[in-house]
Amino acid sequence: MRIGVDIGGTFTDLCAVDGTGIVAVGKVLTTHDEPARAVEEGLAALFADAGIAASDVEQVVHGTTLVTNALIERKGSRTALLATAGFRDVLEMRREHRYELYDLLIELPEPLVPRHLRFDVPERILADGSVHIGLDEVYVEKLGRELAARGIDAVAICFLHAFTNPVHERRAAEVLADVAPGLRVALSSEVVPEIREFERASTTVANVYVQDLTERYLRDLERRLRRLGVAGAPHIMLSNGGLATVDTAARYPIRILESGPAGGAIAAASIGLADLLAFDMGGTTAKLCLIADGAPLVTHQFEVDRKYRLLPGSGLPVQVPVIDMIEIGVGGGSIARIDALGLLTVGPDSAGSEPGPACYARGGTEPTVTDADLVLGYLDPDYFLGGGMTLDASAAREAIGRIAEKLGVSVEEAAWGIHTSVNEDMANAARVHAVERGQDPAKLPMYTFGGAGPVHGVGVARALGAPSIVAPPAAGVLSAAGFLTAPLAFDFVRSARAAVLDLSWDQVDALFAEMEAEGAALLAKSGVDGVTHRRIAEMRYAGQGYEIRVPVHGGSWPDTLIDEFTRTYRALYRRSGPDVGVEVLNWRVVSSGPAPDVSLRLAGSTSPGEARKGTRKAYFPVSGFVDTDVFDRYRLEPGVRVDGPAIVEERESTVVVPPGAHCVVREDAALEVTA
Repeated sequence: MRIGVDIGGTFTDLCAVDGTGIVAVGKVLTTHDEPARAVEEGLAALFADAGIAASDVEQVVHGTTLVTNALIERKGSRTALLATAGFRDVLEMRREHRYELYDLLIELPEPLVPRHLRFDVPERILADGSVHIGLDEVYVEKLGRELAARGIDAVAICFLHAFTNPVHERRAAEVLADVAPGLRVALSSEVVPEIREFERASTTVANVYVQDLTERYLRDLERRLRRLGVAGAPHIMLSNGGLATVDTAARYPIRILESGPAGGAIAAASIGLADLLAFDMGGTTAKLCLIADGAPLVTHQFEVDRKYRLLPGSGLPVQVPVIDMIEIGVGGGSIARIDALGLLTVGPDSAGSEPGPACYARGGTEPTVTDADLVLGYLDPDYFLGGGMTLDASAAREAIGRIAEKLGVSVEEAAWGIHTSVNEDMANAARVHAVERGQDPAKLPMYTFGGAGPVHGVGVARALGAPSIVAPPAAGVLSAAGFLTAPLAFDFVRSARAAVLDLSWDQVDALFAEMEAEGAALLAKSGVDGVTHRRIAEMRYAGQGYEIRVPVHGGSWPDTLIDEFTRTYRALYRRSGPDVGVEVLNWRVVSSGPAPDVSLRLAGSTSPGEARKGTRKAYFPVSGFVDTDVFDRYRLEPGVRVDGPAIVEERESTVVVPPGAHCVVREDAALEVTA
């Protein structure tokens, strides 16, 4: 028995899997003051409802948005930065790039470290790794005592060219440990040992900024699991789709930045389609991710706290491997309002779980997407969370009514406006995300999940022109289920810029061997046998500013690598590059243990009895309210076709099949809706 747990902004999702597939799911409101409390309460309820003994649980895999939220809300440790003399302002100077050229009021996120806590340390290492100016240890010692006396909790050390020679960073850390042992210290040469000074400094600062918060949370989670009787320590989902131990996650918390959304992406990749668009809509945000050649795309340029959600350069850069997705602030709890121009707008602020949408009857009064979906008849107020939570339909109508009054339309028209506005926002984001990666979203089936995803899936697909959507079983907790398909894995990187024709394979192989040995040792501590390594080169044409990821295979050298680069470049940009030399900037290794043999099919997915539960009024713009057939998903057998308008309900999510569409139950119990 293995259990996945995903903490979101509104709900904490749980999924139990054994050799037959998904055997139990659970969903409880997230407890923001103590996130681990919701995990403990949810697991206790899951064990009781499903008759699972805690002693039978062999593994708990966990993902969380804790790190992302701490960075956005600035709830980390008081942190200082030690930089090479002359470089302390790199966090503020950034790349001196205006992401919106003509915006005179352009906003940038405030650095995590204010200027009075950024210090110039006398030292200098050159690009070739040679020492130009030795480290002033007396200065570091004096500074360490002063920081400790001022109540500083954490220190990030980011010296120039430390990725080539880390000797000064390591010595500075030793000095600080001697004079101020209570300080948490992060070294850029350990957190992100690669080129680009601004991104390296930003990532190192972010890592140590959230380290104390993350470690306290993970240790609390361990204690609560032991109290329940779960023997094994939990594993933590990494942002790149791999798993890590609690100790590794506590040391590198920045690696779990996007751990929650990563679970859904790898679950989508497991269904067998080579290319698709994964769409995850929860209570607070919606995430979209491209699956290409059966695997989610991975990026090493990611931003947190973007001031403009679709504009790169407007957030805090974090240079760690992350599943490449776009995230926008629209979910079931997103609040609708009329803006200064008199237009309807939805999100990015959310009612979350406390107080929640108006229909939750927990003190919330703002109109939200969930309230709109309830008014439209898409949700059953008596069957939300399988009947575990009753929704207040009159409170939802009252909240949406305030929007309707300002717009001069009926309550139902206002609710439809909210519903379709969200669909268009997500479709626009998906279109940008796909096109920037050389894909046409109109040709990709959409895999939709999350509590609100199947409700909005067909609307988003129609806005994109996508041919169909697939809603898997247990869609409302699929990210938690996806955690259980991931192997233990970790990424390693070394920067060594050189022209490909100037390299020797012996030099490159030695670099790879060093990283592979580090990966094997790290995974061996977790008891992993059969470690495999995937080699990657980040390459570009000479003179270009950024690089692309190219798989490194055996064979002739360097012709094979150049050919692979050319093929990858053409696949991305549909053309060949300039007639210039090719260079490598970074070398990477992904070390992985064996992938678990897990089925995400719902065990005993069909139950005997009539699938049609009855009818209820549901709103569609062409016809208004119409009698709509409602089906019990657990009683729909493979091969059954359902014509729209129809609603298919399960405990954690609802699939809306509008007029003109139809759905078919696939052999794996997923619903495929032709839009």
